[in-house]
This record gives sequence, C-alpha cells and structure tokens, in this order.
Amino acid sequence: MSFGKISAALIMIAIGATILYNKVLKPKDEGGFGKPGGGKGMPPMAVSAIVVKPEKFSQSVKLGGTLLANDEVEIRSEISGRIVQMNIAEGSEVQKGSLLVKLNDDDLQAQLKKLTAQKQTAEQTEKRLKELLKINGVGQQEYDAASVQLSGINADIDFTKAQIAKTNIYAPFSGRVGLRNVSTGAYVSPATLISTLSQNSLLKLDFTLPERYLSGLTKGMDVNFSVDGYDQKFKAKIIALDSRIDEQTRSIKVRALVQNNLGKLVSGAFAEIALPLSDINNALLIPSQCIIPEARSKKVILYKSGKAVFQKIVTSVRDSSRVLVLDGIKAGDTIVSTGIMYVKPDATISITKID
Repeated sequence: MSFGKISAALIMIAIGATILYNKVLKPKDEGGFGKPGGGKGMPPMAVSAIVVKPEKFSQSVKLGGTLLANDEVEIRSEISGRIVQMNIAEGSEVQKGSLLVKLNDDDLQAQLKKLTAQKQTAEQTEKRLKELLKINGVGQQEYDAASVQLSGINADIDFTKAQIAKTNIYAPFSGRVGLRNVSTGAYVSPATLISTLSQNSLLKLDFTLPERYLSGLTKGMDVNFSVDGYDQKFKAKIIALDSRIDEQTRSIKVRALVQNNLGKLVSGAFAEIALPLSDINNALLIPSQCIIPEARSKKVILYKSGKAVFQKIVTSVRDSSRVLVLDGIKAGDTIVSTGIMYVKPDATISITKID
C-alpha cells in the first residue's frame, strides 16, 4: 500500500473517533451544587437558604480611645536659679497649695531690704516737702519730683516681691507627682522640666465617633470600656462633644469622665470602648456570608418562584457574624446562603436546606 493511501486511512479513522466521542462518550455537564448550573436545559442548582425574621437588636460599636488626666501640668520654674529645697516624693500625692520646689532668693531678699530702706527715706522726704508746699516753702516741681521717686521705689518693691514669689513653686491642684528630673542644688531655667503633676482621681476618656453614629449619642450617656491588664469593665459618662465634625475623617471628638477612685487607671492608657446605640425592635439581620460585595453596592440572592433574583441592599452595623440590613429586603424573604459564587441571575435553583 502506498504512503498516500495509508495517510488517508488514518485521517478517516481520526474523524470517526471524534464523531463517536462527541455523540456517545463525551461526559454530560449535570450541573448541581458547587458547579455553575441552573441554566437553560440544566437541572436546578441545589443551595441552602435562610428565611429573614425580624428580631430585637441592640446596636453597639467598638471604638478606641485614650485616657487622659483631668488636670496635668509640667512643673517648671518661671525664672532661673538654684534649687535649695525640693519637696517632691516621686509618685506621691500632694495637696493643692503645697510647696514643691524652692529656689535660692538671697539676692532678691537683699534687694528688697535695700528698697525698703530707700522707701522709708523717700516717704520722709515726701512728707516734709508736702508740709512746706502748704506754706509755699518749696515749689510744686520739687514736691512732684519727690512724689515720683517714692512711687518708683514702691514699684521696684512690688517687682522684687513678685520675683521672690516666683522662687516658690506650689502645687496648683491636688494630684500625683511624677518622676523627678533634677535634684536639690541643681541650677534650673524655665526650659528645665522638673517633674509632672497629674490629677488621676478623675480621668478624661477621649475618642472619635463616626458621624453616622452621632444620632445615637447623647450627653450624659454611660459607656463601658476596658484596658489591657484588667479583666473588669470600667464606666465613663459622656460630658461633651466637639463643636464640629472633622471634614477629613467625617468623625467627631467625644469626651467622657471616669471616676478613678481605686487608682487602677493611668493617664495615657489605651481604652477599648463599647458604645451602646439605640435598640431596634424589628431588625433584619442576615449572615455576612450571604452578602455579595460589589464596587459601589452590596447584593444578596433572593429565592423567588424557583429563580435566583439578585437584590441590592443597604447595610449598617454588624455583630460577630451577622449584618444589619436597612433596605432591600423584608421579613419573610428567602435568601441564598450557600453556593452564591456559582448562582447566575434568573438561574433555576432548588433549596435543599433552610438554616
């Protein structure tokens, strides 16, 4: 047999094998759960679903905040000088008006004595010239010069006393003293941080709240929070909201007060806040896995008369596994919960299980 005849025979055999495979041996696409199915000429795709039921839902949102001392100051001197007395026991409680630091004021005290002596002489001169002025013994100009000199000395005395007062640093409020950065005998200036004083018996809790939750927040509301290192929950009371919403973050600053009577809480600590919002009596909650996220919206698949209907929804807050739906579904709707990645719009589906 020639080579051409052999090639023709092989081609005929290949064509026959292809026809046999396509008509008899090729596997049929049966559809079903886990594969695209439910199309025209296909059996319904098997899925699970849930029936939406209204229920009471207590809204809450978790936020991060910072604990701050109700009052806190840096202890610094208004003038430069050498410390001769320091009454700062690190970490101790001090009362308002307590003397914390004393600077050397020997030069100022000497200046005050000098001015006091000059004042006595100036007062005597002014008094004598005043009597002479009454009988025209001196001119008005001479008396005025003596009076001005006395006023200048009094002003110098007041200034010196003010400088002496600045050598004493008192506690402006009751609180706890921090760590010392200098010791007795050190020379300090207004730039020197001596220590800090914080009022920790009452703390401020500051946090920011997204504007969409603003309607559920009221002044005087109690909020619970926790801090690392303690298993217990702490309570704070909201006292103020900022006057405006930040245009960049679309959130508002909120401040609450915390009674720290046991002294467990420390300024600067991070607090995890559980903020309660208004309760909803007929809330519609669905599992988060039922939602199909899209670029600008979210959808769910409804089961209607054996068909898959894609429905756009509007969601709000969520708990650990469910999402609150505000619009797009109603009570009694049946929502597909499994196989949602394979179901096509208007596809035929069958429900094998109601969760």
